[in-house]
Amino acid sequence: MKIFGKEYNNKKLKKIAYVAVAVALVAWFIFRFVMVIVENRLVVFNPVRDANENGTLVQVITVNRDKGVIKIPLVVKNNRAYVSPSRLGKLKTGQKIGNGKITYVSTNIDLDSGMYVVKTSGVADGLNYVEVGTNGYFVPLYAVRNGIVMISDNGVAQSRQVTVAAQDADVACISSGLQDGDVVILSNVDTNQKINIKR
Repeated sequence: MKIFGKEYNNKKLKKIAYVAVAVALVAWFIFRFVMVIVENRLVVFNPVRDANENGTLVQVITVNRDKGVIKIPLVVKNNRAYVSPSRLGKLKTGQKIGNGKITYVSTNIDLDSGMYVVKTSGVADGLNYVEVGTNGYFVPLYAVRNGIVMISDNGVAQSRQVTVAAQDADVACISSGLQDGDVVILSNVDTNQKINIKR
C-alpha cells in the first residue's frame, strides 16, 4: 500500500496505528493528571468550607440602653379613633400623632363599637402614627424571633431570651434580657454556630 508516495505493508501500518493510539492515550492521561494538580492548587471560594473555617459572615449591632420613640399606627376619622384594650395602655393624652396630638383617651368601652374611643386634635383623616416615648434596647424587629435574639459570644452565636416592651413595624424596644455592650446578630444563625462579624 502506498501512502504519500511511500510503500507500506499491512503489518507496518498496524504497528504505526498502535503506536499512534498509545501515544495519544499516554498524552491524554498526562494532560488530565496535570490539570487535576493545577485545579487542586487553585484557590476556589467555597462558601460552606469558608463558613466552617472562618465562621458564617454576619451583620451585627452593639446595643446600649437608650431613650427612643416607637410609632404605633392609628386610623383617625374626624379626629376620632377606636382602639382595642391591648393597645389602650400605650396611648395617653398629649401624645403626638401626625401633625396633632391626642386630647382624650376613654376609660370605658364604647357600647356601639366594643372598642375604646381616642380623640385627637389637628390630625388628618387616615392612617397616622402615635409617637410613644420608651426606654430600652432598640433592635430591628426582624432580629427578634419568638422572644429570642442571637448575640455574639467570642465568635459564637448564642441565644438570649428577651422581653419586648414595645414595637412598631420596624423596631423592637427590649426592656430585659440584654446588657449594655451586647453584640446582637442581625443575620439568621443557629445557636453555637461559629460566626465572622462583617465590619
